Amino acid sequence: MGTSHRLAFTVRVARGDADVAAACEVRATAYGEQAPELGRAVVAPDDLDAKPDTTVVIARSKVANTPVGTVRIVANTDRPLQIERAVPLPEQLRAGVAAEVTRLAVVPRRRDPTLRLALMKAVYLTCLARQVRWIVIGARTPGLVRQYTMLGFTDIVDGGLCAPLEHAGRLPHRVLVFDVTSAERHWHASSHPLYEFMVRTHHPDIDLLATGPDDLPSRAQRSSTPAT
Repeated sequence: MGTSHRLAFTVRVARGDADVAAACEVRATAYGEQAPELGRAVVAPDDLDAKPDTTVVIARSKVANTPVGTVRIVANTDRPLQIERAVPLPEQLRAGVAAEVTRLAVVPRRRDPTLRLALMKAVYLTCLARQVRWIVIGARTPGLVRQYTMLGFTDIVDGGLCAPLEHAGRLPHRVLVFDVTSAERHWHASSHPLYEFMVRTHHPDIDLLATGPDDLPSRAQRSSTPAT
């Protein structure tokens, strides 16, 4: 049996204008420290934030209820991924349901090392619920590439690929991919140090169904997916 562990923050799906505005606040603050022009560009919601195949996740401090982190998951159920404007996806990714992770941000100097990891666990759980096979992500710095590689992300093509992404300020990003369906098996087989956190530990504060009746999966998928 796994364990249960409480966090210093909650992780929920954003619902309504106030939640999305709070997510944008975190985006602008986090990106603005390293790339002021990009920080200004993400201070307001964009068109993707309101699409039915988009999930915006927000983390809030339990002490002050202030937003401290956010991430956005966009599936290709209705349209190609944004990243496809810069990088053609391999055939195996285009053949299945894929999702792109963007707007991953935490407030600067936030010292809780579990915050970014908890957001990635929310991404993983969201993609499992929506039957997403592949997660695609762009990483701008070597440090982020190492973090994603540790989780199990690999280069989208052999030898690596770095491309300027229009939706990320045209800054060059290393493009990585993650196989959702095989992740748990690989984590377990390799005695991965994050297996306990990602799979075996129940985090009551990561509750992606707690924000209202419009739960995962998305409306579009509920209408097309038979009940089981």
